[in-house]
Amino acid sequence: MADPNNPVPLAYQATAAGGASPDWLNKGDNAWQLTASTLVGLQCVPGLVILYGSIVKKKWAINSAFMSFYAFACVLICWVTWAFKMSFGEKLLPIWGKAGPALSQNYLLQQAFLPATDTGEVPALALLYPQATVVYFQFVFAAITLILIAGSLLGRMNFLAWMLFVPLWLTFSYTIGAFSLWGGGFLFQWGVIDYAGGYVIHLSSGVAGYVAAYWVGPRLESERRSFPPNNVLLTMAGAGLLWLGWNGFNGGAPYASNVIASMAVLNTNICAATSLLVWTSIDVIVFKKPSVIGAVQGMITGLVAITPSAGLVQGWAAMVIGVLSGSIPWYTMMILGKKPGGIFSKVDDTLGVFHTHAVAGSLGGILAGFFAQPTLSNLFLSVPGEHGAVYGGQKGGEQLGKQICAALFIIGWNVVVTSIICLLIKFIVPLRMSEEKLQVGDDAAHGEEAYALWGDGEKFDASKHSGTEYKEAQLASTKV
Repeated sequence: MADPNNPVPLAYQATAAGGASPDWLNKGDNAWQLTASTLVGLQCVPGLVILYGSIVKKKWAINSAFMSFYAFACVLICWVTWAFKMSFGEKLLPIWGKAGPALSQNYLLQQAFLPATDTGEVPALALLYPQATVVYFQFVFAAITLILIAGSLLGRMNFLAWMLFVPLWLTFSYTIGAFSLWGGGFLFQWGVIDYAGGYVIHLSSGVAGYVAAYWVGPRLESERRSFPPNNVLLTMAGAGLLWLGWNGFNGGAPYASNVIASMAVLNTNICAATSLLVWTSIDVIVFKKPSVIGAVQGMITGLVAITPSAGLVQGWAAMVIGVLSGSIPWYTMMILGKKPGGIFSKVDDTLGVFHTHAVAGSLGGILAGFFAQPTLSNLFLSVPGEHGAVYGGQKGGEQLGKQICAALFIIGWNVVVTSIICLLIKFIVPLRMSEEKLQVGDDAAHGEEAYALWGDGEKFDASKHSGTEYKEAQLASTKV
């Protein structure tokens, strides 16, 4: 009951002892952090659910969307039960925090504190909102990483294998990268720059997806040759949610509604737009026509490449990064990726996640070592004096070396651990669906279909899709 002598509602009364509005709570920061978390969550559900469900062949729409939906729920339960503290809790090893639940009221309502982030020069991060806020914010980052991995495996992975893969990879791979680079581990202490997840999220998901795709095996050969999107307009809708959701991705990384957040949001959109335009322009020059799917890929590579440095570079540098992210991944995907007998033809990476996330993520991380601006870096990083190579001095060259070493660590860890996880799951359930299920798709895997429509992505052909023979074939198929 409110105090009749105090007209201020209980929700707004500040007390040194705590209550609904403790003295340390900054309502603006808390509101922004919860909003940013929701924006990143919307990238997952429904953003990537829609994008995956529409960019694949019609027979795989349900399965592809459901892989994202399942991962979002599974990661949350694992995150609050043990994985958050492994990523942001007390130090167990230089690469790992101590596991433990993040579920009690006393823990979740105390002031947010990341105990291992003390560098000696800057104290451990104490944030101006409850621990519950940072637990949820970091959860959506973990969730989207697993969902990105799914993009490499669409159209053939056994769903039961995916159900096992998600908690295992979260526990033994994601938490390692998160603690090492963000939670106070050895790369954090060394001063490696990964502003919002170019390495923790994108490089790791791109490499893990590619390695898992190798162990799972390819789609049907006919589907590797022809895998038309079932709804390009919905693909663009999912991509739009991904683009605008990235404002929460990079805007929330400073853990506060401050000037770095503003810089990050603007740079994110500058880089994404530049990359989209460059990718589309190259498509026009090489293939003589602009591609919507190509534009979406260019948008994604721009968003990924700016993520390691979004709040730490100037606007002109964001544009340069956009030019490179719209051209280098284009080359690896559209030229090297389609070369018969080439290295990328040996592994069936369904949506080219290696190119859009591993190549773009490592590119962005290395470019952070070039373009990180000294003043902006000091406003964000816990290791003072870090800056990019273009600003000169010994520090600049050292930073570039640190960025390369960190990328190699993330790549190496994910190659080994993802392989072990896949081999372990293989002893329990098959990694790949049976040939019979692959022929049918969603109906065989889930007993459901996305659309009650004719065709499988091909254009209307009156000789095939109308007349007595077609109707009889359709009737027969419903009786099977």
